[in-house]
Amino acid sequence: MRLDKWLAHMGYGTRKEVKQMLKTGEVTVNGEKIKDPGFQVTPDEDEVFAGSEEVVYQSTLYVLMHKPEGVITATKDEEHETVLDLLEIDDVILEPFPVGRLDKDTTGLLLLMTDGKLAHALTSPKKEVAKTYEAELAQPVSENDIQKLEQGIALEDGFITAPAHIEVMNETKNLVHITIIEGKYHQVRRMFGAVSNRVERLKRVAFGPITLDEQDLEPGEYRDLTEEEVEQLVKAVQLNG
Repeated sequence: MRLDKWLAHMGYGTRKEVKQMLKTGEVTVNGEKIKDPGFQVTPDEDEVFAGSEEVVYQSTLYVLMHKPEGVITATKDEEHETVLDLLEIDDVILEPFPVGRLDKDTTGLLLLMTDGKLAHALTSPKKEVAKTYEAELAQPVSENDIQKLEQGIALEDGFITAPAHIEVMNETKNLVHITIIEGKYHQVRRMFGAVSNRVERLKRVAFGPITLDEQDLEPGEYRDLTEEEVEQLVKAVQLNG
């Protein structure tokens, strides 16, 4: 694994900050000062120090991805490109998996991690972790439609959704943010279908306390979650039972 990638993953700063540490000779591998960011290390075998602090190997990975359109949320598929295909090999070898799923045509925030316990809690209906989506609609949404969606609405299979929260984002009322606590198959599209509307474009912009930083992440790009963000996710599932 690249030394700069591993140090960033272990919380020693951004890749840029880590490269500065390397440049100033603050990092040693097996007693030797290393300044090359691409120097290859074996985390569970090599002895790495950042300053006077030993870097202790941890195999956990928490990632925020800006999922692009046309990529499926799966760990492998013989016919389609998957979200794991977008990861660097250094991250793939840790075997992360998606937290929940986004449809092939849905874009936006997707979490991937190696922490099975946290991933299960984040997707458990009992925890009621909120997910917010930006939906571009075929028709303006009416106040009556908003009221129905915010009260909970029956889908075509008889399932009644929990109350949603709707925020209209433009004057023409065809761009909304909808926040739900469930994750049924095609749920947002089906909810708007239940009020005789159609979702033309769908993007997830928030998962619990984590929001999509589109200024920093282009579609297909990703970054490690910070330690603080991981703690926020843990608190989110603890607060909800």
